[in-house]
Amino acid sequence: MGSVVVCGGGVVGLAAAMMLARDGHEVTVLEADADRAPAAPAEAWEDWRRAGITQFRQPHNLFSRVREVCDGELPGMTGRLLDAGCVWVDPLATRPPALADWQPSPDDERFRFVTGRRPVVEAVFAAAAEATPGVTVRRGVRTAALRTGPAALDGVPHVTGVRTDDGAELTADLVVDATGRRSRSADWLSAAGARPPAPESQDSGFAYYTRYYTGPERPQRRAPGLTPMGSISVLTLDGDNDTWSVTLFGRTRDAPIKALRGSVAFERVMAACPRHAHWLDGRPITDVLVMAGVVDRYRSPVVDGTPVVTGLLTVGDAWACTNPSAGRGISLGMVHAQVLRRAVAAHLDRPAELAASFAAATEAEVEPFYRGQLAADRVRLAEMAAAGGDGPPVELRSPVVALLGAGMTDQVAFRAFVELLTCLATPQDVLSRPEVVAALDRHDGSPPPSAPGPDRARLLELLAT
Repeated sequence: MGSVVVCGGGVVGLAAAMMLARDGHEVTVLEADADRAPAAPAEAWEDWRRAGITQFRQPHNLFSRVREVCDGELPGMTGRLLDAGCVWVDPLATRPPALADWQPSPDDERFRFVTGRRPVVEAVFAAAAEATPGVTVRRGVRTAALRTGPAALDGVPHVTGVRTDDGAELTADLVVDATGRRSRSADWLSAAGARPPAPESQDSGFAYYTRYYTGPERPQRRAPGLTPMGSISVLTLDGDNDTWSVTLFGRTRDAPIKALRGSVAFERVMAACPRHAHWLDGRPITDVLVMAGVVDRYRSPVVDGTPVVTGLLTVGDAWACTNPSAGRGISLGMVHAQVLRRAVAAHLDRPAELAASFAAATEAEVEPFYRGQLAADRVRLAEMAAAGGDGPPVELRSPVVALLGAGMTDQVAFRAFVELLTCLATPQDVLSRPEVVAALDRHDGSPPPSAPGPDRARLLELLAT
């Protein structure tokens, strides 16, 4: 067994630490934010401040894949989330009207998941990590640089620990970067003499406007959680302890939608969406929270077939991040932590093999979700631009769009699409199944019908009133 330093004490970093500790490793988690989670996770929304996470109070979701990973790797975590007030969600329950003759399947249970607001969820993981033998969480400690030692691979720096911002040095058999979207690993690697990771970076192009509500009953879901609607999209998410969130988002360059930062305009637009207006039937517990400037970023740990470093592995948003409206960040981070656990179990004592194995598994099991989301975002931005009169019409022709269209009338296609949505399977896996291919063959390839809501002219009226 070895020693591991995990940089970053968010949900993914804590999950990775607990998984590695369960295999007998001694794990130290370094978290830059000093404040500890409250003893009662349900109090985290009001009482916990995490300055290092700009999206801490923005919408988050824990899809089916999170529950699947937790049940397999961290038994008891689902129960802890429920005890903190998190709630069950069944994505199969919101079905298209044409699927009225729905026939349950024996494996439908795997689609159900437990979710809640990010501060509450993270507080649950923090409490679990504190109680896990072999895990030490040090808050208020920032990683300043990497320590290096004799190379495990010719010409490639080998990391042997970290130096913290107070000058302390920690040795480790492995360092894990789980510091999220703001990761400074590129600076760490440059200072250590490593080749820079192959970067891809661009503004996601979206601006988000979110408000949280509470009430005696969660709103009944009458439309998918994420619903495109011309030049805006609507995102509705269940939360813990009788709360929920409503998000309207559009293009950052679409100046009129900036009026959504005002609560009156926000609720006026939501009230004009027939299948979503009832999500306003509660008491607001926040103003409209605004988030923009979100960056799509990918850092390849392998350049020209060679790892840029050994002894350091990067997981979750620190590796790749994209448009958060899909709610996949924590889900993919948990899958990545699972991939990390397997790779470490097989190769910790052989750093070069560990780096190569982890990179290959990441590319096969996690990267397809990132690439698929990136492609979907580019299409959605083009749709929004066309709806706003800033671009040509967009013809929606892709296997995933066809699958969504087929799912309006076909149970096989609908289940397959929900598998993709909840990260239970990659697009390649789903679209290669004979029964899915047959469902697509039965369909004419047309996209699903548009959801009812304000057209561009009406939207502008609502925003300007």
